[in-house]
Amino acid sequence: MLIIESLTHLGMGRASDGQSLLPRVLPGEEVDVAQDGTLRIVTPSVDRVAAPCRHFKSCGGCAMQHATDAFVAAWKQDIVVKAVHARGLDPVFREIATSPAQSRRRAKFSGRRTKKGAMVGFHTRASDNLVQVTDCQLVTPALLASFPALEALTVLACSRKGEIDLTVTDAVLGPDVLIGTEKELTPQLRVELASLANQFGLSRLVWNDEPVVMMNPPMQDFGGTGVVPPPGAFLQATKHGEASLLAAVDEITAGAARIIDLFAGCGTFTLPLSKRAEVHAVESEAAMLAALDRGWRAGHQLRRVTTETRDLFRRPLEADELRHFDAAVIDPPRAGAEAQIANLAESDIKTIAMVSCNPVTFARDARMLVDAGFVMPWVQVVDQFRWSPHVEVVASFTRK
Repeated sequence: MLIIESLTHLGMGRASDGQSLLPRVLPGEEVDVAQDGTLRIVTPSVDRVAAPCRHFKSCGGCAMQHATDAFVAAWKQDIVVKAVHARGLDPVFREIATSPAQSRRRAKFSGRRTKKGAMVGFHTRASDNLVQVTDCQLVTPALLASFPALEALTVLACSRKGEIDLTVTDAVLGPDVLIGTEKELTPQLRVELASLANQFGLSRLVWNDEPVVMMNPPMQDFGGTGVVPPPGAFLQATKHGEASLLAAVDEITAGAARIIDLFAGCGTFTLPLSKRAEVHAVESEAAMLAALDRGWRAGHQLRRVTTETRDLFRRPLEADELRHFDAAVIDPPRAGAEAQIANLAESDIKTIAMVSCNPVTFARDARMLVDAGFVMPWVQVVDQFRWSPHVEVVASFTRK
């Protein structure tokens, strides 16, 4: 018999034997592990609940559906608190913002042909077994409604023994689908795919990197401005999470007349901020900046937006290049932006809004800014990756 003493940042339970890491358990629970690895909860935690999704036990998409929302929120907040405290920082933490169920607007499913047709779903944890998730409680209803189309696409795009990737984004005028497959795109397949897209109301269908058909522009709304992102381009996971991050960024940069948006993507922050300020958007992917620029040009009552294609890891903006801006927004990948943060620290910028999807690199970069004379008055944790170990952070930095 083992007692679960705590959870790791990935949601695995540390057992009292000092070596076991067990999934889907909670602190304080008494568990019994059979020789075949079967886990039995002997004494459940008061925070244990019945999973809201019937696929939870078999699907590998979620890790924390067995716990109350209050427990998960506190656990995620604590992950960020510990990372920040480890760097000697002690800001005020605002209440966590958690996205509701059925709000993920993009998912990467796997598709496999079967004797009767096709199966689309997620893999079980750490295996190649595929689970059909027709009642998934994570993704939007529109993504669930696209399953018949995805199954039909799987029949066309998948070999008998292979598997394909289906990245589906919930767009205003119909699902936006990117197929990842080893199968060759033939003229006959093009005809069949176009017919299928029309039948199921897909807005866009892309085969690997090659656009096949666009029935309608797969538009995303960034603060009232429509943008058509490149296939598979980065988007915030939920509209709720995006709105929470934007509200914080807008608050931090209030009053700034000229803003630089670093790692700008397709304009998640650039375009809403351009309603009141001039914004310079910097991003390494030219296609994303082109989408941002087209959206800005078609927008209404927006201030001037300029763009710059630049790899901020290899060539971060120098302090003298930042001198024209009142505020900076930075939303780097999981690795953080150590070199760019160092240059921001040396610049004369007074205000920085930092968004991060990695508490460890966030805390490292925050420490660098604080050591350079910035104050970090508050941190906001945003959970748009519901029931997963992932978490988003946004924080305010003001130079003393």
